Amino acid sequence: MRVFHVSERFEELPGLPERLPASGFLWITSARREFEVQVPQLQVALQAWDTGTLVDLHVSDLLNNQLPSHYDYTSWYDVLVFRRLAAGSGSSALFVDESQGTTATARRALESIDTSPVGFAVFDRVLITVHPTGCQVREYFESRLAQLSAPAGGDPRDGAGRPAVVRLPPSPADLMLRIVNHMVDSYLDLRRLLTRQLGYLQQELLGSRRGFENWQALLESRNALHQLEDTCEDQRSAIQEWIDTMDEWPDETDAGARRERELLRVRSRDVLEHIERVLGHVRRLESSAESAVQMHFSAQSNRTNDIMRTLTVLTAIFMPLNLITGFFGMNFDFLPFVHTSVGVWFTTVVMAVVAIGLLIYFRRKRYFARGG
Repeated sequence: MRVFHVSERFEELPGLPERLPASGFLWITSARREFEVQVPQLQVALQAWDTGTLVDLHVSDLLNNQLPSHYDYTSWYDVLVFRRLAAGSGSSALFVDESQGTTATARRALESIDTSPVGFAVFDRVLITVHPTGCQVREYFESRLAQLSAPAGGDPRDGAGRPAVVRLPPSPADLMLRIVNHMVDSYLDLRRLLTRQLGYLQQELLGSRRGFENWQALLESRNALHQLEDTCEDQRSAIQEWIDTMDEWPDETDAGARRERELLRVRSRDVLEHIERVLGHVRRLESSAESAVQMHFSAQSNRTNDIMRTLTVLTAIFMPLNLITGFFGMNFDFLPFVHTSVGVWFTTVVMAVVAIGLLIYFRRKRYFARGG
């Protein structure tokens, strides 16, 4: 568990302080296992700070690794569980192997999606975040806020000699929205990976001459896209509930507080818009996969029609020839040209003329043309 003080500067504290700082807020972040072990210590600190303790149900939510994205609130804090969409640990190998364009690689790409939940408990002056082990989002914001913070003992100035503005989060809710927005935007890298791998899968589906056999991989890919869609819808519902709750907050009398409240609304709507974009892209991938399957079956149907057309034309050509040979093959003594020396040649010529005539007729009618 790590404790940071976010005010005019961003600094890490050695542990949980006895009382809240005079300004700014505390950011308490830990991995899920560490949070489970140190919950009693954290509850004692929250009670000493007079901010209210975490409800046992919400503690269970923050520790649950299978919980979908959702939002809940109490009279003294808000809880948001947000499932991230990021490439898993095997994504780097997938980028190396993706030039092969195999369906197995596409399936591994979809299986490597990490949807681990990140939990937030937002108090007035305390933000508690619970991350999966080795979460890159937490590491990113730790380094990012450290860069934005003014260096110790220094007074940064801009080009005009005025104090530089340090854009640190002014409240726990603002920091939470920044983290959530970063998790949504991290889907961009995953989006490129999914687009490439599904493109290879569709190429094999439509370009295979020997027939497509990896239907299990295609089914798993579609199921993974459905799971992504459900995850995005849960994300959207959670953020929408957060926005609705913000609208029910009591009006602020201070102008600065009203401005901060409006900035929170703007940032929340921006996060919601980004989620909508991600959800739209996932649905486009689903539609593209469905279209590829329909095109595959349409191509197979056209190929079957071409084969049947060719067989029908050949049958139509040989049918009169069979009639001629059947007529002269009857067991009668008195048939024309049967007992003459030129009968076989005459019959052969007639049959050749009939076959060539029918062939020319069918070609003019474009019965042999593909798709004709």
